[in-house]
Amino acid sequence: MGRRLVLLFVGLLLFGISLGMMVQAGLGVGPWDVLHQGLALRTAWSFGTIVIVASVAVLLLWIPLRERPGIGTIANAIVIGLVVDATLQVLPPATTTASQWSLMVSGVVLNGLATGLYIGAGLGPGPRDGLMTGLAARGYPVSTVRTGIELVVLACGWLLGGTVGIGTVAFALAIGPLAQLFLGWFTLADLPTTAEPSAAS
Repeated sequence: MGRRLVLLFVGLLLFGISLGMMVQAGLGVGPWDVLHQGLALRTAWSFGTIVIVASVAVLLLWIPLRERPGIGTIANAIVIGLVVDATLQVLPPATTTASQWSLMVSGVVLNGLATGLYIGAGLGPGPRDGLMTGLAARGYPVSTVRTGIELVVLACGWLLGGTVGIGTVAFALAIGPLAQLFLGWFTLADLPTTAEPSAAS
């Protein structure tokens, strides 16, 4: 359990930092974070607060799906939002093209690393991953469920003013292979993983 908790919390810490890096790069964020960003722009709440509120809302959708959260699920719902807000407080927005690309690429790679860490801990999927796997368990193909959910949240976030750009495309294309790579590095040999890599936080 000690090893699991270390992987979990280091992963969630790095995940929150990676989201902050992508936001400050200004080149676009992942589909769920386009929604988070759009909601933050339309409310008085911070980006991190929106992440937490959205996580709780998604967890409520687990109830009819009869999904059970783990320690990692609850930690995911809270820690990432707190860390991303702290990151946005200390990391200034990128002001040059080079710094934008550097932050964006680093953020995507770090997100893949963080995903491998927290999923590798085997302590429960994140709220958004659990929604995907819960729907898939009802007979829907995982790829269809994942694509459908992310297209809906991306469209809603874009309509609300969230940033869609090359970073969004890079995230969508790279996060799966990166997460799979790092899962191979960090999954403890005696632990089953509880969710497959997803582009959702």
